[in-house]
Amino acid sequence: MGSVGHDVRTVLVTGAGGRTGSLVFDKLKKTGKFVVRGLVRTEEVKAKLGGEGVFIGDITKPETLSAAVEGIDALIITTSAVPKMKPGFDPSKGGRPEFYYEENGFPEQVDWIGQKNQIDAAKDAGCKHIVIVGSMGGQNPNHMLNSLGNGKILIWKRKAEEYLSKSGVPYTIIRAGGLQDKDGGIRELLIGKDDELLNTDTKAITRSDVAELCIQALLNEESKNKAFDAASKSEGQGTPTTDFKSLFANVTTTF
Repeated sequence: MGSVGHDVRTVLVTGAGGRTGSLVFDKLKKTGKFVVRGLVRTEEVKAKLGGEGVFIGDITKPETLSAAVEGIDALIITTSAVPKMKPGFDPSKGGRPEFYYEENGFPEQVDWIGQKNQIDAAKDAGCKHIVIVGSMGGQNPNHMLNSLGNGKILIWKRKAEEYLSKSGVPYTIIRAGGLQDKDGGIRELLIGKDDELLNTDTKAITRSDVAELCIQALLNEESKNKAFDAASKSEGQGTPTTDFKSLFANVTTTF
């Protein structure tokens, strides 16, 4: 437990400068229940997050992670390789855009080695719970996302998730559907397994709702040692999810 009170735990969010990670970082702070740390790559991003409790590190270099993980009770991993579109694509001429990954930013380096480094560092620091944000689609090696920049991103993410599931540290693996930059908390969340939700009309989820799932995973024991796909119904359909204890209790899959 953290040192500020019985309900306070020290939580590190990696990738805290990213679109999902920054939401997790902010939401955690607003709960008032955690001592929140963030890990980012640059001084510029650290300043954007306010600087307090924010560490700079490179997940591909384990030696840069030790200060950030020291004394943490929980780790939320939101780091991910990001494919970039090659310049010069003209949609009016047809064809498909080509993608690439920046140097040291390939999925093998970020989503496999980088996540493995985080898991190892957290475990060595005595971390009691690791939450990882992944993606649906990992059941299909021919998934379109794997072809982007020939990075095989879902394959490497899956490898890191499997490593986490065998690490001995209690874990929660959230495989998110298509991420939307919309308000959260107003949709009924759906839990699935084995990419079944990809065959339905409900295969998207807001980043805000993914962030909420990360935080609720820390607050509910029922989330531990479970892996699941996450999506939501469209706004206005169903009832907005508020009972996360039951949501996690209904998950039967461990990987």
